[in-house]
Formats: sequence, structure tokens, C-alpha cells
Amino acid sequence: MPELVFFSGTMDCGKSTLALQIEHNRSARGLQGMIYSRDDRAGEGKLSSRLGLVTDAVEVGDGQDLYGHLVDHLSQGGRADYVIADEAQFLAPEQIDQLARVVDDLGLDVYAFGITTDFRSKLFPGSQRLVELADRVEVLQVEALCWCGARATHNARTIGGVMVVEGAQVVVGDVTHSADEVGYEVLCRRHHRRRMTAATSRAAALSPDVLPVTSA
Repeated sequence: MPELVFFSGTMDCGKSTLALQIEHNRSARGLQGMIYSRDDRAGEGKLSSRLGLVTDAVEVGDGQDLYGHLVDHLSQGGRADYVIADEAQFLAPEQIDQLARVVDDLGLDVYAFGITTDFRSKLFPGSQRLVELADRVEVLQVEALCWCGARATHNARTIGGVMVVEGAQVVVGDVTHSADEVGYEVLCRRHHRRRMTAATSRAAALSPDVLPVTSA
């Protein structure tokens, strides 16, 4: 039976790498997939991994009907044996509904990849809808690590290495960035609550009289 599967985890845990592996395995067997992505680090119309792998994808726009797009593709003689949707947390809830319809009405497997919560530990609307609708939710087993060595469970937004807790939900950045750019860092829950990043922990070690910022 075709399924809607949500592969989830923190940043830097290999979600896009797995998406590319699934694409490789199926294309090597002669299958053709429809790949969707949004706001990929490699630029518009790409699905990329931090390992350096990249492939072309359809860039999803605001309000785009993914079910309609796929039906149009098939009606014009195109082929799609499965669907991959990367950065699925950025999709609107109605677009997740459309992916579920692809499974139910077109009989195609849909593999969605994304992080579940934002830098404030709040659910992305797209991820919330995936949790509600997916036939399976798979937490990736490649564990990203906090700077302290514990398993990373939360995504932190940083500016100059300092964690910030206010701002728009979607601001594109990466775990590799220059000091003055908006960036992201994966943290364990304890250090996310304390707002202690790798940079602020080093600063605290150098100035033991300065206490780390903590959240309520």
C-alpha cells in the first residue's frame, strides 16, 4: 500500500542525505520520482546535502497546488513513480493535505523530510500537519550532537553565536555561517533552555563571573 512517510529530526541529522539516497536507489531501478523542495541551502530548485550531494527539484511556491502540479505532469505524458518532498516544514498545511491526496488518489508513495520544531521549540505548521496525517513518522537514527556531546534535540537560531528567541519563524540559514550572519545550531534541551550555545559556553568559561542566560 502506498504511504505518506514523514522523516523527521533536528538540523544536521542527515534528512536530505537520506532523501537523496532514496532517490538514488529508486532511480537505479528504473523508477522516476517527482522531487519537491523549498528554500534549500543550495538555492532555488535544488535538493542538497551537507555532504555535497545535490540534485534538481521543483521549487514549491506559496499557494502552489502540489496535487494539481503532479496531475498536470502526468496528463502531459510525464512519469512519477513516487514523490520526495524535502524541507517539508516550510510547506503550508494545505500543501501537506495535497501530498496525502497524492497517496490516496494517485497511489504513489510520498516521502517527506523536515524538522519538526522551529528555533523557539514550536511546531512548524507543515510539520504539525504531517504528524497528523502521515501513515508513518520516522525519527532519523543519525544523532546530531550538542556542543556538550549530548544528543541534540532542539534547533537554535543564532546571531554572532548568541541564541535568539524572537523573529520570524522562517529565516533561511545553516549550521555553517560567518560570525555576523543568522545561523543555526543544534542543542540538547538543557542548553536550549539555558540559551547556551557553543560560543556562549566558551565565553562563560573565559569569564566565570558571567552567568549564562536562562529561560523560565
